[in-house]
Amino acid sequence: MVMKMKSVRVIINCIFLAIGNCGGPLMMRLYFHNGGERIWFSSFLQTVGCPLILFPLLFSFLRRRRLVKQEKTSLFLMKPPLFIASVVAGLLMGFDNYLYSYGLAYIPVSTASLIISAQLGFTALFAFCMVKQKFTPFTINAIVLLTLSAVVLAINSDSYKLANETHKEYVVGFLMTVGAALLYAFILPLVELSYKKSRQGVTYTLVLEFQMVLCFVATCFCLVGMLVAGDFKVIAREARDFKLGESLYYVVVVFTAVIWQAFFVGAIGLIFCVSSLVSGIMVSALLPVTVVLAVICFQEKFQAGKGIALTLSLWGSVSYFYGQFKSGEKTKAQETQETQLSQLPVTDSVA
Repeated sequence: MVMKMKSVRVIINCIFLAIGNCGGPLMMRLYFHNGGERIWFSSFLQTVGCPLILFPLLFSFLRRRRLVKQEKTSLFLMKPPLFIASVVAGLLMGFDNYLYSYGLAYIPVSTASLIISAQLGFTALFAFCMVKQKFTPFTINAIVLLTLSAVVLAINSDSYKLANETHKEYVVGFLMTVGAALLYAFILPLVELSYKKSRQGVTYTLVLEFQMVLCFVATCFCLVGMLVAGDFKVIAREARDFKLGESLYYVVVVFTAVIWQAFFVGAIGLIFCVSSLVSGIMVSALLPVTVVLAVICFQEKFQAGKGIALTLSLWGSVSYFYGQFKSGEKTKAQETQETQLSQLPVTDSVA
């Protein structure tokens, strides 16, 4: 029963992650493509949907209060060490949101997605250092291939610029996206390490609380950026000038916030259910879907360089998946052998 519930949670979080990972970048490109220009505002939208988490948290609280009638039910389960960790992760996430928004403002979604795929290699390295994630030849092969895919994109940068974008803007956007991939790859193992060092039993409710604090802090970080940049003064004017119309501007804004929140819930949930590396793998595995949707929706160019980068990324992801599969088979075989040995009868010999 426990294993079944865990499988259900993994599937649900994978669905959330898929919706956010594929839909989030497309909604942001829709914003920039049709006249949106506020980078801090687009960063803010990535985590401002965090109040949606209050609904499952309220349900969990009411359920706990019903089950534990004789004891006082705590509204929040999170203790100070984990709370501090969530605040730190939230500040980093806020900065990561800005880097990613800046990059997506100046490079195509398909290019950004291929760059972000390299975060799997970075995640593996950080996971190895921070949570002692084991390396295999397949993991190393995946890291090399995913890094090469980003290098191929960098070499062919002039071919992928958006219309009316200068080479300097493209390069800055490219570097910002690489920085976002690096920082996000660091945040994933940091969250996993926070769970392990929390000194309290980590439940899914606690994971949602962690996510709530993380996104709230990230939102406040971006809110400060919006105030400094003066975004609030121009949002109404930007909505009036939006190519799709003022009403659709606010529809895009709301859907962007909701879809990105699905991504963060799925990513953090997978870290709890499995590991930070698996969460990173899912992001990379969904790469082809995002690239294809970007080409279809925005008629983005897909030259040979992107094809090579996509092939290398897919090869790297498949290599890692295969390595994990073989490792799982080996572990299962060892456990079976140990079980069989423990069941052997013990006989006393008389000399």
